[in-house]
Amino acid sequence: MRCPTRRTARLLLRAPEADDVDPLFAIQGDPSAMRFTYCAPSRAATAAFVESYAARFALDGFAPWTAVLVAEDRVVGWGGLNRDPTDPSWGVEVTYFVHPSYWGRGLATELVEEALALAFAEFRLPEVHAFARPENRPSIRVLEKAGFVRVRFVEALERDELRVDARGWRGAGVASRET
Repeated sequence: MRCPTRRTARLLLRAPEADDVDPLFAIQGDPSAMRFTYCAPSRAATAAFVESYAARFALDGFAPWTAVLVAEDRVVGWGGLNRDPTDPSWGVEVTYFVHPSYWGRGLATELVEEALALAFAEFRLPEVHAFARPENRPSIRVLEKAGFVRVRFVEALERDELRVDARGWRGAGVASRET
């Protein structure tokens, strides 16, 4: 069983494939693009990272997608609903990264909204968390647009914890399509 494929207005969100490692490493290995989060030191590290998250699908029924910009048939990012494979006790989270040349175009917002549609409309989860460094204002803005609110600063992670529940989710009208 694989993570279901979804479509948003501009993205195809699908299970990661072996051919995705190079374009994902081009993002995740870029210290500037990943300055607020994990920067992969090698292609192998990106492969291991993606595989570790994908392996959670068997346990949780969901895992992050590879984000493909349909108009260009290009991998532009990765993310979605997940539990951190290194510390699942944080609960269900949404996470993402997008290629810098596509920043500011609303693609992260589409990905987050689709992940929340999955969380609330299909899995009926009570809440979803996200973690962002306070200085990462663009990412925090993406999360706030979806209805996330800041809960606290988590010293151990050096990040703000944000949370949204079904009532606070601003994308309740999002029409997701499984393909």
